Amino acid sequence: MVPVIRRPAVAGTFYPGTARALRGQVEDLLPRGPRERAVAVVAPHAGYMYSGRVAGEVYGALEPAEVYVILGPNHTGLGAGAAIITEGSWATPLGELPIETGLARSILQASDVLEEDDLAHLKEHAIEVQLPFLQLQEPVPTFVPICLLSHEYAACQDVGHAVAEVVAAYPKRVTLVASTDLNHYESQEVAERKDRLAIEQMLALDPAGLHRAVRQHRISMCGFHPTTAVLLAAKTLGASSARLVRHMTSGDVNHDYTRVVGYAGIVIR
Repeated sequence: MVPVIRRPAVAGTFYPGTARALRGQVEDLLPRGPRERAVAVVAPHAGYMYSGRVAGEVYGALEPAEVYVILGPNHTGLGAGAAIITEGSWATPLGELPIETGLARSILQASDVLEEDDLAHLKEHAIEVQLPFLQLQEPVPTFVPICLLSHEYAACQDVGHAVAEVVAAYPKRVTLVASTDLNHYESQEVAERKDRLAIEQMLALDPAGLHRAVRQHRISMCGFHPTTAVLLAAKTLGASSARLVRHMTSGDVNHDYTRVVGYAGIVIR
């Protein structure tokens, strides 16, 4: 059987469409400095001109892992409510990044809600935009893509516990990634207030608190459910602290402070 290659959906829009331009931009976004080992991270997924600096600072702060399990939201509504792909590779202009098949299949088997489904991933950008940052890592890692449409806390629990159970026993070093942006399309003042409410729960490593805060305060955080799952998994894996790497909004880039989107980078140890 020929391995399936998932072609890029947002090359040339969210990030440059040629290898040379993409490599140059990602290298520019990755700071040089001390790196630390992390159980998990939270990173944004907007176009690089808006959130790339935050994502770059997150990945630039990491001691490279061998495998990344990336959980992102489903913006398109296509496919299963909880979707994983267990084989093949994903392409960007920088080449192909292979899926860690053994780990992915074990996570699928450990979960009651995950389904093998490529439709949910077909046009989704939240995981794809993370990959170029990983492709500049030496050696190049592998990854596992998980896309969540379901918002129910029970589904987040199921996926988080499945990921933690399998990762804990896996022989390679794994870092989890929650791909999310924060509050959408309100004023800078409102965004900063709502973003802070979500960030406080993430820094407290409180998955139930994050899930509750998003609903109670109507925070339009598009990836709160994969982030909830990652927080659950990280705590199970022994994470005990988190730090905010950077927070900013789209208004800090385009100077339109009337309708902004928030971005945060967090390292969980």
